[in-house]
Amino acid sequence: MRGLVWFRRDLRIHDNPALSAACRECREIVPLFVFDEPLLRSHVFGSACVGFMLGCLDDLRHSLAERGVSLLWRMGEPVETVLRTAQDLAVDAVYWNRDYEPAAIDRDRQTQQQLARQGRTVKTFKDHVVFEAEEVRGLTGDPFQRYSAYRDRWWTRWRAAAPPVLVAPIIPSAKNSVDSSMPAWPTADTLGYMPVPMWIEPGEQAARARLQWFLKGPIHRYVSGRNLPAQDGTSKMSPHLRFGTITTRTMVHAALQTLSKGGTVSRADVFTWMDELVWREFFQQVLSAFPHVAEGPFKAKPGLPAPRPAGPERDRLFAAWCQGRTGYPIVDAGMRQLNETGWMHNRVRMVAASFLVKDLRLDWQSGERYFMEQLVDGDLAANNGNWQWCASTGTDAMQGYRIFNPTLQSAKFDPEGGYVRQYVPELSQVPTKWIHEPALMPKEEQVRARCRIGIDYPEPIVDHRQARQEYLDLGKQKVAP
Repeated sequence: MRGLVWFRRDLRIHDNPALSAACRECREIVPLFVFDEPLLRSHVFGSACVGFMLGCLDDLRHSLAERGVSLLWRMGEPVETVLRTAQDLAVDAVYWNRDYEPAAIDRDRQTQQQLARQGRTVKTFKDHVVFEAEEVRGLTGDPFQRYSAYRDRWWTRWRAAAPPVLVAPIIPSAKNSVDSSMPAWPTADTLGYMPVPMWIEPGEQAARARLQWFLKGPIHRYVSGRNLPAQDGTSKMSPHLRFGTITTRTMVHAALQTLSKGGTVSRADVFTWMDELVWREFFQQVLSAFPHVAEGPFKAKPGLPAPRPAGPERDRLFAAWCQGRTGYPIVDAGMRQLNETGWMHNRVRMVAASFLVKDLRLDWQSGERYFMEQLVDGDLAANNGNWQWCASTGTDAMQGYRIFNPTLQSAKFDPEGGYVRQYVPELSQVPTKWIHEPALMPKEEQVRARCRIGIDYPEPIVDHRQARQEYLDLGKQKVAP
């Protein structure tokens, strides 16, 4: 039997259920990757994300080539392209790992139906998550709407049936499967994107190496270091999870093994980190069970103030936020880090998101879209879930409004201002006393620090205390009898 393995968000050889099944069941396999031309034209994702994907694909190509197999690539609309490729190569079966985004579910349903009409077998596999939405449900059978309950049930499922990690399979080659006239491998330029330097190495080999680095070092101080953006205290594995160069199950098994070895690592450090992995699964479950979140609020919450109306003032505030020119150092550092690198520390993501929605009173979906356009780890479920959490429209169990004070957050989590100074160089010489509120710096200090407020660095575009009160007052007005 000849099989076609359709790679999507699983750009690796190890622990790949679709690839392993195809290698076990087929005498010949053809690995395929389809560049989704309509999606690429839409520029939903930015250059950092596309560049990382290309790097992961390059690593996959080399891994397959070492095993005597070429990665076939096509450009076009995915459903049509897979159907045409399956027909051209006369494959008997098509294998892929499931995706849970609404558009992906629709795409896969159409593909499966039309392949069946061609008389071809389709086999799909759970991979992107440890447990699918239907596997982690409440006692009533309904999907969870609160993370804490979901986490408890998730761990119950893990203890009952922890999924194994699959070894890399022996891959049978496909004779004459790859067209010798296949064009040169695409680049960022040919796909319509800017080449950008990668601050994190892409690919399966890099993912496995980074996980080992994290488990040998930062995880040992994860509880104390994870919220400090000036420190390299997090795994930064999210880009790898986005493109499936490593699996969550591999990471959980590895973390539990590290804990079992003892030493200096604590249970609190390990499980706090694994909680972040379960959060990703929770947001995938929310997206799968409640697909409307991709288009609007998870749940309409009475009392939420309406976003600022369209117009020049709204556009001015949004541009300042995007550019990192708000006058709030922690927000500006985060936005500039995002624009420069395609990544932002998670604590700072929450602060920047809260500032957009609660201080500037702009719609959260504008922020969500901007993040997706910039993030190297742009993932619909995680990005949407976190934005809705910050906007008080999502699954957050907190009663009332959570509003981050950007100045207090900066002072607490970047006390010496190292993170701010790294990404806001005009503040590099500002004394620590003023680094979190440079607008309060006396004129003579501004001269010495070579940072004139309103000239070299902007004054705050809003007053946080006043903006917070206005937000709360508008909410009260909306629900007043």
